[in-house]
Amino acid sequence: MRPHIFCLSLLLAALLTGIASAQRPHNIWDPPFRQGIAAEVEDTIITFEEIRREMAPLIPGIREASRSRAEFNRQMEELYLEILGSLVDRAIILREFRNREFNIPQSFVESRMDQILAEDFEGDRARFHEFLRNQGKSVREFRRQVHEDIIIGAMRSERRRSQSQISPERIERFYNENKLHFYEEESVRLRVIMLRPLADESPDLMRQQIERVMDELARGTPFADVASRFSQDPRRDRGGDWGWLLRRQVRDEMAEVAFSLEVGEYSNPISIGNQTFIIYVEDIREEGIQPLNEVRERIEQILAQQLARQDQQQWLERLRRNAFIRYY
Repeated sequence: MRPHIFCLSLLLAALLTGIASAQRPHNIWDPPFRQGIAAEVEDTIITFEEIRREMAPLIPGIREASRSRAEFNRQMEELYLEILGSLVDRAIILREFRNREFNIPQSFVESRMDQILAEDFEGDRARFHEFLRNQGKSVREFRRQVHEDIIIGAMRSERRRSQSQISPERIERFYNENKLHFYEEESVRLRVIMLRPLADESPDLMRQQIERVMDELARGTPFADVASRFSQDPRRDRGGDWGWLLRRQVRDEMAEVAFSLEVGEYSNPISIGNQTFIIYVEDIREEGIQPLNEVRERIEQILAQQLARQDQQQWLERLRRNAFIRYY
């Protein structure tokens, strides 16, 4: 244990003595150094060692980001309480799962184990076992954690409300109360043909290529088709589609031209360095508040997320009220 951390723990223990409530442990800063039980949730024991293990990877980042000892102390206290609360919630959700006599097929667990091994460890079992040794866990303990993670995910998913519960009136009210959030700057949807000389290519050959492209466009060949054939930009496979762009997202030399064109118009060649650009305006959005019909789906998602958070919180509060929870 580092001496300055030990001294810090003594200082915080003195400062925080007496902080306690039905939902908050005593001497919040002791756990990183004490042994034994931190909390009981029904028949589940949460130890200080579990909390230390969860905190350990995050402490260096907090120490580096903290500008003062006071800020470090505050963030460490918040981290401890957040992790302890998360472990308590985890225990009561698992208890609810057991009480409702649900079941997770073992095949789900094995499939998830295989996925973790493949994605996180590239199928290298030696790396996986080294990770477990560093975590102080056995394969059996890790499998149990995976099993519990699946249960937690399933129980939380069950609480998510459907977007169908969001009425049109509520969507319209949210829109009217938050119109400034839907302000949009002027933007254009562009397709672009980019040309540049190949190695040792003469300026005359480059001019001929530019003229060939402009002739194709003058004959009425769709801009996307011309871009797919001639553009040297990575977006050529998408017909030179650059998508929607704000004025500040476009180089000044191109923005001046792009925002002066009408929909369906293309520009003369624009030279920037050794590159030549021909731009086509596919659509224009004027500056202003987006109409409700364009942002309805976005508002539905926002409201659905709000409802899900509220419902999750109410559900957890009910589970906490009905569970025996004791902090040490």
